[in-house]
Amino acid sequence: MTEAAAAPRGPLAWAGQALLYGFFALLVGVFTTWPVYHALQPNDALIKLSFSHAGKPVTECRKRTPEELAKLPPNMRAPLDCPRERSPVIVELDIDGKQVFSRAAQPSGLRRDGPATVYYRMVVPAGSHQLAVRLKDDVRAPGFTHTREETVKLDPTQIVVVDFDPATQSITIQ
Repeated sequence: MTEAAAAPRGPLAWAGQALLYGFFALLVGVFTTWPVYHALQPNDALIKLSFSHAGKPVTECRKRTPEELAKLPPNMRAPLDCPRERSPVIVELDIDGKQVFSRAAQPSGLRRDGPATVYYRMVVPAGSHQLAVRLKDDVRAPGFTHTREETVKLDPTQIVVVDFDPATQSITIQ
């Protein structure tokens, strides 16, 4: 160890270190309150369309023949052959009669057997708005399989979420 490294620090070094720590704390304090951030303007509201939903299987299960079952190993002799691939989920959102969002979300996963995820947000003026949501999760069914229309009154800075509830198999607006 050198003589300079072993020398005790003087009062001037301690004061300098305290001054630098104080400046850093002041800098952190200033940037926690400035600039002021507002997620929404005072007279705006937010509509979010956000869900993750697995569509119906692309095809029906089929019954295996006795010959097919005999060719399979004993531990794989399930009587039904069910596909894993899911239907894409098609979503449309209208606000006040105007279509603002339309998307076909593909299922996730290597075998396209996972849920499709949709996220969309739109800032709208506060007030009353007519929402119409349409969802199709089955390629074999004609038209949309789930629909919901509702008039919502949005207060300033209110956030409304449009979701799909798998338990009740319905579109929710809350």
